Amino acid sequence: MSGTKLTLPELAEKKAAGERLVMVAVGEVLTAAWAERAGVDIVGVGDSLGMTLHGHENTLAMTVDQMIMHTQAVRRGAPNTLCIVSMPYGSYATPDLAVANALRMMKESGADAVKLQLGREGAHIIRAVADAGVPVMSHVGLLPHKVHQLGGFRMQGRTAEAAMAIVEDARAIEAAGAIGLEIEAMPYEVGKAVDEAVDIFTFSIGAGAAGTCQLLNGYDLLGAFDTFKPKFAKRYANLAEIATEAFAAYAQDVRSGHFPDAEHSYTMKPAEITRFAALLKGEDAP
Repeated sequence: MSGTKLTLPELAEKKAAGERLVMVAVGEVLTAAWAERAGVDIVGVGDSLGMTLHGHENTLAMTVDQMIMHTQAVRRGAPNTLCIVSMPYGSYATPDLAVANALRMMKESGADAVKLQLGREGAHIIRAVADAGVPVMSHVGLLPHKVHQLGGFRMQGRTAEAAMAIVEDARAIEAAGAIGLEIEAMPYEVGKAVDEAVDIFTFSIGAGAAGTCQLLNGYDLLGAFDTFKPKFAKRYANLAEIATEAFAAYAQDVRSGHFPDAEHSYTMKPAEITRFAALLKGEDAP
């Protein structure tokens, strides 16, 4: 816990030095603050918060306005931690749209970089964003924005040909001017090949120990989001259970009359109570 915020140029240096970095995805001020206090290197504001915080079945419903709002909250909670914000579905469909939204997100959110989900087919869009002066990252493997095309949230790179296509996407992302990329949901061997194929910063989730940096969703690792648990997610706490028990205990105390009690109530001085009682009766206060 050095207390020194990472810079973007340092990401490639950390990779070259073989250092491992820690990243969590968060979406509001409390978990962001906890992550910073714990010494996490990077906070990511991913549109997975559409599922964890908004209750959607996938990430597609999130908007630019919502991502900016969540990132502003994360920045307030973790002002000294490098922050990457995801561009939501539909916000980078064309080069002009991507540049306009990336510039706006950088200006208004407080993030240090943006991330989209494009490979070879979108290299021209990545290039446009990079040429506009925006630090941009991209994504290979399981792309949540293609959940319908993929038939769900499924592991990628199952065959040698599919694995090679992922590596080629990573190379195209680097060539387009991206400064980093996410490696998601693939065998370790494929993720390792992706990392070795590029010199830019990589972070992985569901790809074993591949990449420079390990990402987990903060709400998964805290056990706060318990609708389902991805295979690659490790729970370090069970906040959902703790919170449910706390709400139930509170409800029982209220219904039984045990809360609020004297310890948790404000009081007046006895003399003021006497004067107040007289005023309530329309009498002069003694």
